[in-house]
Amino acid sequence: MPKTASPALTRWTRRKEARPAELLAAALDIFVEKGYAATRLDDVAARAGVSKGTLYLYYDSKESLFKAVIRGGLVPAIQRGEKVFEAHSGPMTELLEKIIFGWWEEVGTSQLGGIPKLMFAEAKNFPELADFYYTEVISRGYGLVRKVLEAGRDRGEFIAIDPEYGTRLVLAPLVFLLLWRHSFSMCERQPIDPEKYLGIHMRLAIDGLRARPAAGASALPEAR
Repeated sequence: MPKTASPALTRWTRRKEARPAELLAAALDIFVEKGYAATRLDDVAARAGVSKGTLYLYYDSKESLFKAVIRGGLVPAIQRGEKVFEAHSGPMTELLEKIIFGWWEEVGTSQLGGIPKLMFAEAKNFPELADFYYTEVISRGYGLVRKVLEAGRDRGEFIAIDPEYGTRLVLAPLVFLLLWRHSFSMCERQPIDPEKYLGIHMRLAIDGLRARPAAGASALPEAR
């Protein structure tokens, strides 16, 4: 008969397999609470309930730990958005709303929503980290929304505008909401309702993007 692993060994194995996820969760909390510069690996290890030596078994520096947080949290969220784009067959207005609300539900309501504030505050002090974040998160997120705007234009659903600037303007209110939630929201007398805020934003954005037949009038010229 095959030997059955002892309970102690089973617990140890399960614990070892769980450690990377526990370390990333602890790191995310500390990064959001203290910022990148002030975060110490000792603090992360203590929050995760392991020794600093154990942390180094998985991540050899604070930079590698931070990149793992981004690749383990924000990048998968964008990848899921990209899959939604590929699978979508309906109107681009519906897809745009699905992506914006999906991002908020997955990122904005979690600790991951504090990462943009961290990067805005510390990008100039850590340019290599900022470049990593721009490549892995910002450019891919912008690229996803840009493809939606371009597809809507090509299908005649949206007016022709510069997609680069259109993308920035569609995403700017979402970025503001993320920044506000992790900064001045504590001072607010009437807290922002994210669902209502994003709903109004989408109504305004889609109404402005929607192509309308206009008798005797030319379409809005593409910005240059």
